[in-house]
Parts: sequence; C-alpha cells; structure tokens
Amino acid sequence: MTELIAVALITILATISPGPDFAMVTRNSYLYGRNAGLLAALGIALGVQVHVFYTMFGVALIIAHSPTLFTLIKIVGALYLIVIGWKTFANKAKLTIDLHGANAVSPLRMVGNGFFTNALNPKTTLFVVSTYTQVVQAGTPWTTQFGYGLFMSATHFFWFGLVALFFSQQAFRSRMLNHQSAIDKLIGAILMALGTSLAFANLSH
Repeated sequence: MTELIAVALITILATISPGPDFAMVTRNSYLYGRNAGLLAALGIALGVQVHVFYTMFGVALIIAHSPTLFTLIKIVGALYLIVIGWKTFANKAKLTIDLHGANAVSPLRMVGNGFFTNALNPKTTLFVVSTYTQVVQAGTPWTTQFGYGLFMSATHFFWFGLVALFFSQQAFRSRMLNHQSAIDKLIGAILMALGTSLAFANLSH
C-alpha cells in the first residue's frame, strides 16, 4: 500500500507539472479542438510505456547484480525529485505555446505528436526511473511492476484528457496560465518534501 501511494503521488505530480506534453496538448486542443487534444493525450499515455519497459528491465538487472548500486541509484533518484521540485518551485519562466500553423491534421498525426513528445522527453525518463527505483524491490512481482506502468499511462491520459477538454476553451486556458507561478510553487514544494523523505528513508536502510 505504501508503494502504491508513492507511485500515485509521484506520478500525479510529474504529470501535472507543466512541460512539453502540457504545451503540446494545449496547443493542439486550442488549434484543432477537443478530439485532437484527446488523441494527443492517448499518444502521451502510449509514450509513457516506452519509459516503463526499459526502466523495468534495467532496474531488475541492477537489483539482481548489485544491491549496493541499486541503493545508490535510489538515493540519486530521491535527490533528483528534490532538484526538480526546487526548479519547479523557483521557475519564473512562463510556459510558451505556439498557436500558429492551424492546418488540418490527421488523427494518426495527433497520436504521433503525443507519443513522440513524451517518448523523447528526458523529464519523463527521469521521473519513471526515479519512481521505479523508489518502489521496486527484489521481490516485487512483474505483474505489480506492469500495474505501476499502466497506472502511469492511465494517469497521463486522464490528466491530459482534462487538459484537452478545458484548453479547447480559451477562457480556461488563459486562467490556468495566469496562475502558473502558484501552481509551480505548490508542485515544487510537494516534490521537494517527498524527495527529502525518500532520501532519508533510503539512507537509513
């Protein structure tokens, strides 16, 4: 249950933190409408699985061959959450979204936009690796690990689906971006607290 809560919290914070996925879905929803945004959200959810698969097998190999290295990676992963939390908290740059080039596009291209934006996003890579190294143990069943990955994808699809629904409406888009600073500080503070807690927990083992 503790592992599940950790996965849920880290995933939700990583997902709602503004970044390339957020900008891309917002842009597509604003330019092409709700359905285009939802298809992009689906692509993002599929892209998450790329990170999940190589992370799962990599973590399994490290656990099997070097428990000490695995512990070190867990601590680095916790520190990464603190660093990202601080960067988010201290962020002063406004998210910029290119709203030009609103030509008709195919559904497959919308899914592809979401997939490649996420699959090539180093932020998602590090978040997935950090999450798995915190919660996966030598005895964690493969089915549970796959379940974590499916939860990550479902969370991404749910959140960016909401983004697509709301950001196809100009009024909500403007309101959300106007409060970006407060949102960044809240997410950043929670990430730093979570990372600190995990770091101390790993050091005590």
